[in-house]
Amino acid sequence: MKRKVGVGMLKREGHSHTEFCQHGSGDDVEEMIQKAIRLGFQEYSITEHAPLPPAFKQDYAGTLTGFTEAAMALSDVPAYFKKCQQMQAKYRDQLNIKIGFEVDFLPTQLDWLRDFWAEYGPQTTDNILSVHFMQGVGGKYWSVDDTLTDFETGLLPMGQGDGQCLYSLYLDALQTAVSTPLGPHSPCRLGHMTLIKKFQDYFKLPARFNEANLIKVRQLFDTLQAHHFALDLNVAGLYKPYCNEVYPYPELMYLAQDYEIPMVYGSDAHSIAEVGHGYHQIENFLK
Repeated sequence: MKRKVGVGMLKREGHSHTEFCQHGSGDDVEEMIQKAIRLGFQEYSITEHAPLPPAFKQDYAGTLTGFTEAAMALSDVPAYFKKCQQMQAKYRDQLNIKIGFEVDFLPTQLDWLRDFWAEYGPQTTDNILSVHFMQGVGGKYWSVDDTLTDFETGLLPMGQGDGQCLYSLYLDALQTAVSTPLGPHSPCRLGHMTLIKKFQDYFKLPARFNEANLIKVRQLFDTLQAHHFALDLNVAGLYKPYCNEVYPYPELMYLAQDYEIPMVYGSDAHSIAEVGHGYHQIENFLK
């Protein structure tokens, strides 16, 4: 199939964070927006990590900060909306700013997630669904992308020494996430679908999915298609010391093109310096 390239497309940032992120730089979102304008972006989505359900702490294992600093505080949500709406009004003649969340899919907390979206979803205009936590050792949920120690302790054993098996479990988690309805206004873009490869170079994990996992990718793309989901082309992995590639890697981007799944650039910026990172690496996949 002839590949599509992003000629004449809207320059769009689909994944960014703010000073409300508890593991970020603390940089003011206004300065991030100002940089995006200088770089010629026309649309900018603010997608802060949605609060985690308090009860999820019982399901979580690993370093405590992996839970306590993973997302914005529920008490900050009103201030978050207020700040973002101020930015919309101030810069509306220079940039189309969308407001939303990056929400964690947590199978044990579906009632809480649905209640959250019922309350706050109507105030959002763009959202991302991500899997940052995966069920691992002890039946608990461990962070996929927090620390090397937690990854090694809680998740690597699930693959029994086989990185492809670990990848398979993550793809299963993604499939469940995009197949589970969360209610009106819920996310319609899948975040960093190969985040499980963040530490690939450190643990010498396979560089590419095997055929069995590619079958799962195709099934996932079928589901994305059916549910009208887009895909986050997340360049943050390029700048992670043990990943060094985009989430997802190029072969999967080409496959997504074959499925005609919309792809949206995401810097996943948590600082001013990261706004616009790696855009030229993936712009030909955008439309």
